Amino acid sequence: MFLNVHMKKSFLLYFACLLSFFGMAQHLNVMTYNVRLNVESDSLNAWPYRKDNLASVILFHDITILGVQEALPEQMQDLRERLPEYKSLGAGREDGKNKGEFSAIFYDTTKLEVLQSATFWLSQTPEVAGSKGWDAAITRIVTWAKFKDKKTKKIFYHFNTHFDHIGPIARRESAKMVLQKVKEIAGDIAVVFTGDFNSRPGDEPIQIITDKNNPLHLTDSKEISQTPHYGPTGTFNAFKSKERDDDPIDYIFLKGKWKVLKHATLSQTWQGRFASDHFAVFSKVSL
Repeated sequence: MFLNVHMKKSFLLYFACLLSFFGMAQHLNVMTYNVRLNVESDSLNAWPYRKDNLASVILFHDITILGVQEALPEQMQDLRERLPEYKSLGAGREDGKNKGEFSAIFYDTTKLEVLQSATFWLSQTPEVAGSKGWDAAITRIVTWAKFKDKKTKKIFYHFNTHFDHIGPIARRESAKMVLQKVKEIAGDIAVVFTGDFNSRPGDEPIQIITDKNNPLHLTDSKEISQTPHYGPTGTFNAFKSKERDDDPIDYIFLKGKWKVLKHATLSQTWQGRFASDHFAVFSKVSL
């Protein structure tokens, strides 16, 4: 009798562990992070003083997929060295190879398999490397990848971008373009879309992206989080003592049957200094 009870308890414990394991395997920790390009004039906020701290944010939060913005080639290399279990996808925006800033995707190779990836330009000629669109001040890109979760075998897409900081027409047209491109590339498969959109929630680009009357719209992960947002609501700090204001310009958008367990803006400091002039935005999601 004792043996039977003992065996039953062991079986139940094993079954509970199994359920927990498979449940955890379905969670993706998503992050978008404008890492601030390497500028010597940033003085003690320049990249050499920040890179270890920034990489530690990614590692501590066990990020599955990460979209970075403003990463120059040498910064990409620094991140690759500090994130040994990750690989990166993307291209420099100036030539589609290794020149200029990256809007790259990093992914945890122990959890995800990449099936396909590419970069397109936010312009009237999206396949032309280095092309600049509308009234944009500089070249802007989107990098995307198709992933398969190694445990659940589920497939999803990740898009990552950085909208122009000057041109309102460029931001508006970029918003329209990314919705069309998501449909064109991903079809009906689930999508994560990260980025620095240089737009507040009430601004035209975000209104276009989240317009529920448009069947192509995306959903802000913060709006559907099952737990309250954690941290500041503003995401830009400009290397000052706190966020510039309460409005975000960095977002994690979703399309498809996602559940959002948590959403946060991560604002920790090291001796009063931030790891970037933007805060990382984090979302724990399940497909």
